Amino acid sequence: MLFITGATGHVGRALVEELNRRGAVFRALVRSPRPELPAEQIVGDLDGPLDLRGVDKVFLVVPGTGLDHTANVVAAARRAGVRQIVYLSSYAVLGDPIPAMGRWHHERERLIADSGIAGTFLRPTGFMTNAFDWLPTIRAGGYVLDPIGPGRAAPIDPADIAAVAATMLIEDGHEKQAYTVTGPESFTVAEQVAILGAAIGRALDVQPIATPAEAVRFRYPDGAPAELAAALIEGLTLMRADTIGVRTDVVRRLTGRSPNTFSAWCKENAPRLK
Repeated sequence: MLFITGATGHVGRALVEELNRRGAVFRALVRSPRPELPAEQIVGDLDGPLDLRGVDKVFLVVPGTGLDHTANVVAAARRAGVRQIVYLSSYAVLGDPIPAMGRWHHERERLIADSGIAGTFLRPTGFMTNAFDWLPTIRAGGYVLDPIGPGRAAPIDPADIAAVAATMLIEDGHEKQAYTVTGPESFTVAEQVAILGAAIGRALDVQPIATPAEAVRFRYPDGAPAELAAALIEGLTLMRADTIGVRTDVVRRLTGRSPNTFSAWCKENAPRLK
C-alpha cells in the first residue's frame, strides 16, 4: 500500500493519474473530500494524527518552511513500520553553500535519513507550471517580469516528476538514493516567454525587475514573511548567476522516455495561459 501526500498539487495530481495507470494500490491524504480525485482518500493533514498502518511507502510533499510536518510523518511512519519515504525535495540542496530554500529541504532530508526509514530524495529544478505565476501581468499588460536576466534553468513538467516518483514507489532499488530531475533544455526567462507567446499566439514583453523587493511583491502580492522573502531574493540572485542551467538524464533513465519540452507543455496548456 502506498500513501500519497500533496495529492491535489501539480505533482500530486499527476502522480495519482500515473499510479492509477500503473494499477498501484494507494491512498491519498486530503484536507477535505475531493470527488474529482480518482483515489481512496484519507481526510486529514500533516499537522494531525496519521494512521499509516498497512502502508509500505509514503510520497511526502511538505509545504512552507520548518520541520514539524516532516517530523510528524516520520514518527507515524516509524510506528507503522513504513519501509520507504520518497520526499519531494529541491535541487537547491546541491548549492555550496546551501541557500536558505535548500537548507529547509536539506534538514528534512536529514530527518528522514536519520529516522531508520529508507529515504529517496527527488530534487527537481523549477516547475514548468511556475509559468502560471506570470498570468496576472500577461493578462493585465501583456508582459512578464524577469528577475534573473541572463540566468538559465531547465524547468521540468510536474508530470515527469510524477512519472519518476511512481517508478520509485512501485519498483524496489531506489532506497537511500537521491535524484536531480530536470527538463531537457535550459532557458532564460526571456526565452521561455517567447516560447509561451508563440504557443498562445501573442507577442509578450519581458520587463527586468529593478529591485529585489519588486521580485518579492511579484511572487507574493499579498506579502511574504521576512525569512521567506530573504530566501527568495537569495535564490533569485543565485539563479541570475547560473548562465548554464543544471540538466540531467534522470527522467529518461528511470522512465524510459524523454521528458516533456517546455514548448510542448505550453501548447498543451495554451488555453489556461491566455
